[in-house]
Amino acid sequence: MKFTEEHEWLRVEDDVVVVGITNHAAEQLGDVVFVELPDEGATVSKDDEIVVIESVKAASDILAPLDGEIVEVNEAIVEEPAKVNEDPEGDAWFFKMKVEDLSALDDMMDAAAYKDFIG
Repeated sequence: MKFTEEHEWLRVEDDVVVVGITNHAAEQLGDVVFVELPDEGATVSKDDEIVVIESVKAASDILAPLDGEIVEVNEAIVEEPAKVNEDPEGDAWFFKMKVEDLSALDDMMDAAAYKDFIG
């Protein structure tokens, strides 16, 4: 698993990258009450705002961690946003994307580096 400075995690499954937010991000947000995901089939560029997440504390945008195509979204978290707080690094993934160059993940943090990053 890889991590971004924007508190996203990325996991490669076959040739697809699964993306969600970290436990740390979910804790900082508080109780999630609304999630809006990108459309399947959308082509996104790194740092595009592609997810809106609202909690009792704040509204936040989640940025695309890589260039690619959204191939699947997790409708379960749209229907039950609280799942994001329950299992942010597991079943509450946000979307899956197909990327041309998986080596782009090489520059991202591993678990130890992310732990140091969040202090």
